[in-house]
Parts: sequence; C-alpha cells; structure tokens
Amino acid sequence: MDNQQQPAAASDDAAVGGPERPTAMREINFRHSSKFVPLLEHLGCSLLVSTYAAGKVVSVGACDGQLHLGFSNFQQAMGIAPPRQASDAIGVKTSSIAVGGPNVIWFLRDGGSLARQVDPAGTYDRAYLARESFVTGNIHVHEMQWGADGQLWIVNTLFSCLSTLHEDFNFVPRWQPPFITELAPQDRCHLNGMAMEAGRPKYVSALGTSDAARGWREHKSDGGVLIDVPSGQVVAGGFCMPHSPRLHDGKVFMLDSGRGKLVTVDPQSGQAEEVASYPGYGRGLAFHGRYAFVGMSRARETSVFGGVPICQDRAAMRCGIVVIDWVSGQSLAFLEFESGVEELFDVQVIQSSRRTVVCGPYPREDQQLPVWVVPRGDQVDAIVGGASGDCVQRKRTC
Repeated sequence: MDNQQQPAAASDDAAVGGPERPTAMREINFRHSSKFVPLLEHLGCSLLVSTYAAGKVVSVGACDGQLHLGFSNFQQAMGIAPPRQASDAIGVKTSSIAVGGPNVIWFLRDGGSLARQVDPAGTYDRAYLARESFVTGNIHVHEMQWGADGQLWIVNTLFSCLSTLHEDFNFVPRWQPPFITELAPQDRCHLNGMAMEAGRPKYVSALGTSDAARGWREHKSDGGVLIDVPSGQVVAGGFCMPHSPRLHDGKVFMLDSGRGKLVTVDPQSGQAEEVASYPGYGRGLAFHGRYAFVGMSRARETSVFGGVPICQDRAAMRCGIVVIDWVSGQSLAFLEFESGVEELFDVQVIQSSRRTVVCGPYPREDQQLPVWVVPRGDQVDAIVGGASGDCVQRKRTC
C-alpha cells in the first residue's frame, strides 16, 4: 500500500457562481493498492475523474512504476463526456471531451502533439485544452454522451429529461419518461444516468418514477429503475438510488449505488445479477475490456441518504476508484482519497494514454503555465478562405 499526499485546489461548496468563479486551495491525501499502477501501465490507459463537491477533474496516470495525479478546477464537476473523434475546420483529426458544471458545459479538445510541450515538457502524451463553454443555467447536469451525429446528449436532472444543445436556447428537451407529464424544474424522478447504443440513448437510470416535485425521495430505498428510452418502458426496478447504466460486451451494467453493488441487468426479464460489491456509494462506471472502473463516494450527512443500506456503516465507506474484473467478479485494485475529496461523480477511461493532462479554464489556480494554440499562416488561409493576406496588409498600412 502506497501513501502519498498531493496539494490541490478546492471549491467553495456553497458557491453558485458561473464559469468565472475559480476555486480555493485544499490538500488532498490519497493512497493506492500495489496493483493499481501496474494495471494502468499494462492497459496503457489513464483516467479522468470528476469530484463534484471538491470542484476538480482529476487526471490519473501511471508511468515508470509511479502514480501521477493532476487536478484541474471545474466548479462542481459532474458528467464527463468521453472522447469523441472528429475532424476540425481544416481537416485535422481531433478528439473532444465535455465537462458538466452547475451553470455551464465546458468543451475541451485534444491538443495532439502539443501534449509533449505542456509544462513540464515531455511529461504528457495526451492534453485536453479548454476551448468553449455553453451556458445552460443550473439544470443539474448529470451524465453526458456524444451522439452519432456529434451532438452532446445531456441528462438534464432538474427538468427530468434528456437534452441536446442549440445556440438559441439553454437546452433542447429531446425525451422524457412517459410518467413525467410536463417540463418543469422540479427534479421529479432524479433522472441521472444514460447508456448509448449506436450513438443514440438506449437506457437511462432514475431514482424513482414520481411525477411530483422531488417525489423520488419517498421511495429511494427501492424505487430506482432502468428505463428503455425508445419504448419508454421500465425494464427493471427495485434498485436503491441507481446510477451509470452502460452497455458493454453485449451486457447491460449498472451501479445499484445505495447497496454498493455493480450489477448486470436482463432487460427482457428485469432480473439483476450482482457482479461485485464495493465499500462506497457508486457513481461513475467505465470499462476497458474485462476491467470495470467504479467510482465510490462517502455519503454526505444529509437526509437524502437516510435509510440507504450502504450508509448504515459510514465509517466503512470509501471514496475512490475500484477496479473490478467483471468476468470473475474479483476486485483487483483501488485508488482511495483519504481526505480532501469525499465524492466522485464520473469516471472515464482515456485509452492509449499513460499520462493525460487537462488544461482547464483556470491555469493560474491549477498552477499551470497558460497554453495558447495559434494557427500557422497556411492554416489561417484555410480557415478564412485565403483572404488573410489582404487583411494583414491593410492592418500594416493603417
């Protein structure tokens, strides 16, 4: 077991400001099992983890037998949309991620070869650079996924719907469970997780089927459901505050969060089968082959978690990531935050990257040097249609 300490920036949990509001400093202590680093190195991947109340996106990488954690400030970071491959305006292949917050969604683009120039030079093999933000207002963004058409699908928890984005609106409602009768900012069923199939939403998780404002709280111990999006039918129920449905290797996985279990669900029969248990409130699930990366949180001391089975022994709860071999059900390795971080929300695997850096919107608070990405002259011509020379000449003679 290795014990390490990392200074990082922290959030003001009561803050409700917009993207201009960075966070304060905090100290984070963490430890990991002996197999955690070798496993990441064997898989050749890194992780991105959102910490919600701590206001961070954490990059987790391993290189030369050492664990490396990087912390980037994103106020109340929630869902992280995994890398999406696309081509930019001049035909260069890129990938993008998105990070959801209380009022905005941040879009970050893979910097390609620039990763090795990020200070300290030669350290990173992948860099995601903040490029744009979209103001949604505080719609309680939860999980997000890219659609086949490149649109970002968002679990809009406050309005109990799935949404996409449009420049003229805060959000575009695209789907609601049939039991929700109107679009209202009332968090009626606590819609929270989404699984995609062929680039379209296939399943969602919700903490209840209530049509009343925050009505899901009345049956939180066993009212959780998995819903088939195309049909609108509840295909499985009886879960305790479920999160993070995923389709992987022909199976439907989900976190029965309030019971601390990773399960598979048969949508035909509605039966759930336990794969493994873990000592925390589960949120965030990502896969790399036969390995499942599960986010664990300690429950807050609030009435929301009263009567939740996993919270009966709060002293035993852990915050961190557990790696599970979902074929055998064996827990193989873990990373635990001992202090400074109490809750995780999302976990994403960044494949073919041993060390990923996130250059977010607050480089000073992240203790990073600023990064500017500027096109070459020939790229400027391609972007503006070959008219840049006249424009530059005019500027010189004014």
